[in-house]
Amino acid sequence: MAKVKLIYSHRVVDKPILANVVLRTGVLINILEAKVNAQKGELIVSISAEGEKLKEILNLFREEGVEVQELAETLRIDWERCIACGACISPCPTGALKFKEDWSLEFEEDKCIGCRICVTTCPVKAINIP
Repeated sequence: MAKVKLIYSHRVVDKPILANVVLRTGVLINILEAKVNAQKGELIVSISAEGEKLKEILNLFREEGVEVQELAETLRIDWERCIACGACISPCPTGALKFKEDWSLEFEEDKCIGCRICVTTCPVKAINIP
């Protein structure tokens, strides 16, 4: 599964590009975050594909005029600095951060949308976006 940021310019924001890519490829694309208006659109999506199939999907978006940015790593936690205080947990909109049974912090990369809320709420600055 790949996470990708799709940036639609004003020229293509009103076209059903994502729907057409899903129909053409048969690959499901999950929208994790979206900011869309009449001028532009920015979507963070997870795509259930790898290798050549993923390249095909990304090229279809590019051919339609959508800027594609692959997101390799959503955020980084400095585990030496983290004190597991939990300040990042409740503001996380997707539940990517939570406590384990032993009260240590757990990060689920596949749920993270890179919204940066945890970065600003961490009192010891143990979380950053690469």
